[in-house]
Amino acid sequence: MGQKTNPIGNRLGFIRGWDSNWFGGRNYGDKIAEDAKIRKYLYARLSKASVSRIIIERTLKLVSVTITTARPGIIIGRGGSEVDKLKEELKKV
Repeated sequence: MGQKTNPIGNRLGFIRGWDSNWFGGRNYGDKIAEDAKIRKYLYARLSKASVSRIIIERTLKLVSVTITTARPGIIIGRGGSEVDKLKEELKKV
């Protein structure tokens, strides 16, 4: 009997990339916990926007979140007002 592997692991680097792009350093566990909180919050907050993937990239002082969705109008809102509100809520999280 063969061992079952996750199909995403087989495709990394060829078809698909990582869901988080950053270097851990000393506080690796804190960053993973923060990523999990951000994902959990966004999936709950944007449940009606049909979010398929959230990619988190970090630099030294900047965290950028890329949301892949089928309905971007719900996330953006009128004139981008929802995006600004979402940024402020994520800063609190």
